Amino acid sequence: MLSRPGLRSPRLRNVSLSPQRRLLNHFITHPAEPIPPPPSSSPSPKTFTLAVKDNIATTSPTLPTTCASAILSKSYTSPIEATIITQLRARGAVITGKTNLDEFGMGSHSIYSHYGPVSQDNPLQTSAGGSSGGSAVAVANGEVELALGTDTGGSVRLPAAYTGIIGYKPSYGMISRYGVIPYANSLDTVGFLSREISPIKELIVGERGLWKEHDSNDPTSLTEPARKRCAAQRKGYHGQGHAGELKGLKFGIPLEYNIAELDPQIRDAWAAAAKRLQDAGARIVPVSLPTTKHALAAYYIIAPAEASSNLAKYDGIRYGVRDTHASSDAAAGGVLYASTRGKGFGEEVKRRILLGSYTLSSEAMNNYFIKAQRVRRLVRRDFNRVFALDNPLQERETFELSDLPEEVEMEDKWGPEEVDFLLCPTAPTLAPKMKEVMEQQPVDAYMNDVFTVPASLAGLPAISIPMRVTAEGAAGLQLIGQYWDDARLLDVADAVGTELRTSRA
Repeated sequence: MLSRPGLRSPRLRNVSLSPQRRLLNHFITHPAEPIPPPPSSSPSPKTFTLAVKDNIATTSPTLPTTCASAILSKSYTSPIEATIITQLRARGAVITGKTNLDEFGMGSHSIYSHYGPVSQDNPLQTSAGGSSGGSAVAVANGEVELALGTDTGGSVRLPAAYTGIIGYKPSYGMISRYGVIPYANSLDTVGFLSREISPIKELIVGERGLWKEHDSNDPTSLTEPARKRCAAQRKGYHGQGHAGELKGLKFGIPLEYNIAELDPQIRDAWAAAAKRLQDAGARIVPVSLPTTKHALAAYYIIAPAEASSNLAKYDGIRYGVRDTHASSDAAAGGVLYASTRGKGFGEEVKRRILLGSYTLSSEAMNNYFIKAQRVRRLVRRDFNRVFALDNPLQERETFELSDLPEEVEMEDKWGPEEVDFLLCPTAPTLAPKMKEVMEQQPVDAYMNDVFTVPASLAGLPAISIPMRVTAEGAAGLQLIGQYWDDARLLDVADAVGTELRTSRA
């Protein structure tokens, strides 16, 4: 079932979609007339088409913000426009519609939507990934040149891997979150999806690069002096691009990412990609990220905890549609908003609210939330130890040599060899069939994030590029860089993608 007709408002039904696109269910709102960029006194920029994930606020009455949730299904129109929307419209973005997602961004397959699941083919056969599945499908089908998503634990990179496109998560604090409906504030990052890296690179580090722009409305946006200080320690922000040269670069292969659940086809493709880069002059270095095995568990404590706090405002009084059909508040245990929240939120959102509320309770906080934050610090430390570049926001830490696995070779007496980027799969499996996804237990789906969560916990830039696995399908190859090394990451990812395409030719 692709939609729930009784729950959609008249405005949301008034969309302009072909039968094929409607069956994919990747747009929630798709106005007949796209929203053009605002008039500008400066020379008109080159326009490009943009799809926006429906948890990013837009002010146009034809583009309500629903977060794919029944609690906002009465076409909530935001009084503010997200900063990233304002920035992209000033750069020529023509908004074509708002895309479907897992409700409030909580999911890995875009199936937990009030408006029905998203699929990348017709009929509903193959998962598009989540939670930014609608944006990924819009790009993969060639309907837009660029799409916005949000990446909390892999919600941009995972759909990109499943649909065979580019999915980029910037360094945390680079892109403003103002106007993004929050899931987990310390993890949420606006991400970009495209079929090519060049338009993303132009937006991030071009002449009017977004990396330069601090937003005073967002307390997590890096200040202008901090941005300049970080960029001064990096290449690529002032015109000195990497020029696509792979020779001499060191790519780390995290030993802990070679998990038992990794699909053998993806493992072979990962090894083949590393061999191809080695043949192109790069160095492949085994590295150890020992806290990786705890990262997923830590993420699914921290993210739901923050979500339970963020979603408390949806009570039908301050935000959200109030349930007016309940006979009385007494029917809901005497709690004013219990019926509203019970009917307005989907099962996965309620599951995470309950989990987060428990881990923040006085009896559980020390055993869960505090320990998860300690794990997060260790995950960040692991990354800082393996990268050749220092994290400009933190002090450098060295390895305890006794903790190193035998497979990691010492470069000198001070420790193992340091690398420029990490190279790993984006997801442990190929895009699953929708039937398999629907039959999974909710916790089983959480495993899809095992390779994407660590970079999110550490706030590092990461990008997924297509990697051919079978004659029929592709998977994602993920590159992770040190904090604020986004410019070089985009350059190198472009070069790696070109190298992999050349090897298949």
